[in-house]
Amino acid sequence: MAPPVMERGLKSVVWQKIKATVFDDCKKEGEWKIMLLDDFTTKLLASCCKMADLLAEGITVVENIYKSREPVRQMKALYFVSPTSKSVDCFLRDFASKSENKYKAAYIYFTDFCPDSLFNKIKASCSKSIRRCKEINISFIPLESQVYTLDVPDAFYYCYSPDPSNANGKDAVMETMAEQIVTVCATLDENPGVRYKSKPLDNANKLAQLVEKKLENYYKIDEKSQIKGKTHSQLLIIDRGFDPVSTVLHELTFQAMAYDLLPIENDTYKYKTDEKEKEAVLEEDDDLWVRIRHRHIAVVLEEIPKLMKEISSTKKATEGKTSLSALSQLMKKMPHFRKQITKQVVHLNLAEDCMSKFKANIEKLCKTEQDLALGTDAEGQKVKDSMRVLLPVLLNKNHDNYDKIRAILLYIFSINGTTEENLDRLVQNVKIENESDMIRNWSYLGVPIVPQSQQVRPPRKDRSAEETFQLSRWTPFIKDIMEDAIDNRLDSREWPYCSQCPAVWNGSGAVSARQKPRAHYLEDRKNGSKLIIFVIGGITYSEMRCAYEVSQAYKSCEVIIGSTHILTPKKLLDDIKLLNKSKDKISFIKDE
Repeated sequence: MAPPVMERGLKSVVWQKIKATVFDDCKKEGEWKIMLLDDFTTKLLASCCKMADLLAEGITVVENIYKSREPVRQMKALYFVSPTSKSVDCFLRDFASKSENKYKAAYIYFTDFCPDSLFNKIKASCSKSIRRCKEINISFIPLESQVYTLDVPDAFYYCYSPDPSNANGKDAVMETMAEQIVTVCATLDENPGVRYKSKPLDNANKLAQLVEKKLENYYKIDEKSQIKGKTHSQLLIIDRGFDPVSTVLHELTFQAMAYDLLPIENDTYKYKTDEKEKEAVLEEDDDLWVRIRHRHIAVVLEEIPKLMKEISSTKKATEGKTSLSALSQLMKKMPHFRKQITKQVVHLNLAEDCMSKFKANIEKLCKTEQDLALGTDAEGQKVKDSMRVLLPVLLNKNHDNYDKIRAILLYIFSINGTTEENLDRLVQNVKIENESDMIRNWSYLGVPIVPQSQQVRPPRKDRSAEETFQLSRWTPFIKDIMEDAIDNRLDSREWPYCSQCPAVWNGSGAVSARQKPRAHYLEDRKNGSKLIIFVIGGITYSEMRCAYEVSQAYKSCEVIIGSTHILTPKKLLDDIKLLNKSKDKISFIKDE
C-alpha cells in the first residue's frame, strides 16, 4: 500500500520546511492573514500542500501578487515570492505610502537569495511596514516524492542553442540553476560530493563547478546548519545528450505511456463517462496511481478490473463482466464507495485510452523501435541491416510525422550518425523538409547525426536475464548510471569530482550501516546516503521511474532525480527544432 502523502519523500520534506521557516515564523494565535504568491511559488505550494493545510496555518485567502487586488487594510499579508524585480516591484506598489498601503503589515519570505539591490530597494521604500524579511532557500518544485524540477524550460534553449548572442543569457541561466540546485541539497540537509559527466559537452562541467562553489559558500554562511564538511551523498550532473534514445522511444509503462500518447496538461487528464466530460488530476494523493504508474500497461489492464471486481463482489452490487457502465450504476447505488471507484474508473479510462492509441498505430512501431534501440531483436539476434528495420515504418501512411521522425532518430542513434546524403534521402522520402531540424539539431546536444562518429559507444549492462515484455526491452541509460554510482563503479575519468571525494561511498551512508541487519534498512535510509541526479535539459517519465526502481533495489540509498523540466517526446522535438532559431523569432513562433 502506498504511504500517505505526508510521508512521501521530497514533498513532505519541502512542506515541513515551509511550515517551519514561513508559517511557524509569523504565526500568532487567532490571527488570520492573506497570502500573496507569484507564479513560481504558486506551483511550489500546489506541489506540496492543499488549501486545507494553508487554512490550518491561518491563511484565509491566497492571491496572485501580479494581479490587481482590493486593499484589505485591517489584515496582515504574508508574501512568499521569488527574489525577482517583478515580484519586488509588485510588493512595493502594495505599500506605496502609508495612506495607500493595501495591508496592515507585511511578512515577506523569498524562495532564495535576494540580491542586495532589491533588498535595499525594499529597505528604502517601506521598511516600517515590514515585520519579517527572510530567505528560506527552497527554489525548486518537488514534483513527486523522488523527483524535483527547477521549472526553467527555457534553460534547454540557452544551454544548447549554437547562437553566440545567447552567451550572456546562458551564463545567467547557469548561475540561476546552480543556486536552485544548492537549495535542493540544503532542503535535504546534504552537502554532497559533486560529480559530472565529462562528455559529450562542457555544460555539466561548468554547472558542477558553480554548484560546488555555491555549496561551499552556503554552508560557510549558514550558521544554523550542523553540516560543515561533505556528507555521504553524491550529486551527479549530466548533459541531456547522454541518452537520446530514452527521450524518443515509445514507453509502455503506464505514466510514461499516458503522458506521451494523451493530451495531459498540468497533470490533468480529461475523459468522458456517462457522456459527461470529466477531469482528474494524476497526483500522489491518489494511492492507486502511485501503485500502478510505473507498471507495464499489460499489468495495469489486468490489475484495475481485479480491484473493481473485489469492490463489486464485496457489495454484491454488480455481476458478470466489469464494464464502465456497470461501474457507474454501482456508484449510484453505493455513495460510500464512490470515491474509491471513481479513482478506478479514471485509471481504467486512462488505460483504455492508451490502449486504443497503442492498437491503432503504436504497437507496430514498438518492435521496430526496440530492435533499433538495442541492436538486437526479441530473440537476441543481432540486427544486421538497420535500414531494413526502419523502412516499413517510413512507408506506413498511418504513422504521423512525429512517429516517423522518432524512428529515423533511433535509426541514426543506432548507427552512431549517418552521411549527409543518406539523411537528405530520408528527409525527402518522408517529406519532412520543414521538420528536418528536429533531426539535425540533435548535434547541438553532442549527439552524432552527420557525419558518423568513430567514437565507440559506451557498453550497456547485460539485462537479458531480467524479466521483461518483448516491446519494452530497452532500459534507460540513467539506470546503469544510478546502479554504478551506488556500487562505486563509475569511472572517475568519465565522472570527475569537483571536490574532494566524500567519505567512503558504499550506498549505505555510514560505514557501520554495513553491519546492521537488513531489516533495519529504513533506519539506514534515514541516516544513509542519497544519490541526487540533475540532468540539464529535461528528464523523461521513464527516467523518473528508474529512481524509484533503483531505490527499491538498493534499500539503503535513496535516489532523487531532477532536471530543468519534465519532457515528453513531442515537446522535446519541438524544442530541438527551435535551437538554431534566434531568441526573438522563438517568442514569435511560440506566441503564434
